[in-house]
Amino acid sequence: MQRILIIEDEESLAEFLELELKYEGYAVDVVYDGRKGLETALEHNYDIILLDLMLPSLNGIEVCRRLRATKETPIIMLTARDSIMDRVTGLDSGADDYLPKPFAIEELLARMRVILRRNQKEEHKTKLLLRFKDLELDVESRTLHKTAEIIELTNKEFELLMMFMKNVNRVLTRDMLLEQVWGYNAVVETNIVDVYVRYLRNKLNSHDKENYIQTVRGVGYVMR
Repeated sequence: MQRILIIEDEESLAEFLELELKYEGYAVDVVYDGRKGLETALEHNYDIILLDLMLPSLNGIEVCRRLRATKETPIIMLTARDSIMDRVTGLDSGADDYLPKPFAIEELLARMRVILRRNQKEEHKTKLLLRFKDLELDVESRTLHKTAEIIELTNKEFELLMMFMKNVNRVLTRDMLLEQVWGYNAVVETNIVDVYVRYLRNKLNSHDKENYIQTVRGVGYVMR
């Protein structure tokens, strides 16, 4: 379920938006002041933030700027201020869209759908291309680039490396790797994971001393 954060000090409008968005199938959180809204936005992951411009404790422009320093969550500004300069300021602060009040709920929902579709396309592209340090793994073409060099991988080497690159900084146990890459019922040697990690290390580390995959003694491996 897609999550929406509403940061709006006008309680009647906030409650109306909350009801409409929940009716449309969104999960909704509501905050009534800027500082608390910023804290909530930083603490949790949302698909869209609906942000009022004139807020107590911290105005919407400042909330947007501070949020943009660390997160790329899409922001739609909702405000009664509708001059060209206000729009430019809002968009330049990092907002993805700017909707003057009063507005029709149908228009807001349509703008939200546009942003969500765009983000889904970007996420799909990101999932097809995994990056770590100087490695770039193209999931669609099943090729690995290290800087400008193409490194040839077997199918199992590719799938094993993909597991590591999807889980950077996460320790993966041998059992987990065995199940995900070879399958739960695979009949293979008990040390097959260690053997293929060694194959990968030999290929990835052939031209430098960079150690991409590290051993976690007694547990498994981690890419970091």
